[in-house]
Amino acid sequence: MAYRVFIAGVDTSRLPKLSKADSARYLEEIASGDNTHREYFLTANLRLVLSIVHRFNYDPSLTDDVFQVGCLGLVKALNNFDPKHQVMFSTYAVPMIIGEIRRYLRETNGIKVSRSLRDTAYRIMQAKEQMAIEDRPDPTFAEIAQYLGVEEAEIACAMDAMADPVSLDEPAYMDGDESALLKDQIADPTVKEDKWVDYLSLNNALSALPPKERQVIKYRYYDGKTQTEISALTGVSQAQVSRIESSALSHLKAAMIQST
Repeated sequence: MAYRVFIAGVDTSRLPKLSKADSARYLEEIASGDNTHREYFLTANLRLVLSIVHRFNYDPSLTDDVFQVGCLGLVKALNNFDPKHQVMFSTYAVPMIIGEIRRYLRETNGIKVSRSLRDTAYRIMQAKEQMAIEDRPDPTFAEIAQYLGVEEAEIACAMDAMADPVSLDEPAYMDGDESALLKDQIADPTVKEDKWVDYLSLNNALSALPPKERQVIKYRYYDGKTQTEISALTGVSQAQVSRIESSALSHLKAAMIQST
């Protein structure tokens, strides 16, 4: 049974399939200026766009728009593809389709990035595509900076600014029903012992905690370590560290209430 999806008015189960030989022949024709099979080739490659669309997280109401933007990337890839490079069309097209979708999603989210950073990021993506064609996959920031003739710091800033935002409420760790949120993995270097003493009289309550809870509280709030770091130090899972921490805080709260 064919996998069937309706997206942007297209029934993907009815899309044509091309053999490797037909694909190579059509690409040669198109490159020579013969567009007889151009639309057929593009239609046959819509599944490639669909497979990439599914990699992104976005508002479902934007699905058709994202798909159409991906199709624009597909067309751009075909317009610029040269069979002489001996690279598979999909290898060349995927980064271009991804780039178009990323640009669209960045422009539609609430985070604004300066035009200069967007332009630099666009040049970086073009450079990476070209370097991949030249058989230089996964270039480093230093290599991209040298390729474009700019400072490495400019490359790093542009890539960081254009990265997709992540919610602190997203799970950083999941194991069945157990999970730990990303915000729980962020250390607070300002939380030191003197502030605990200044703000809360917890010495007695801390000493009354079970050893494991007292150890986790010390690592977490006195030393400012993340749950990930505590997990490595104590040999228990992040989820267990999270539960121990929650239990310890509950015990401390109860002790404080009793002492008032």
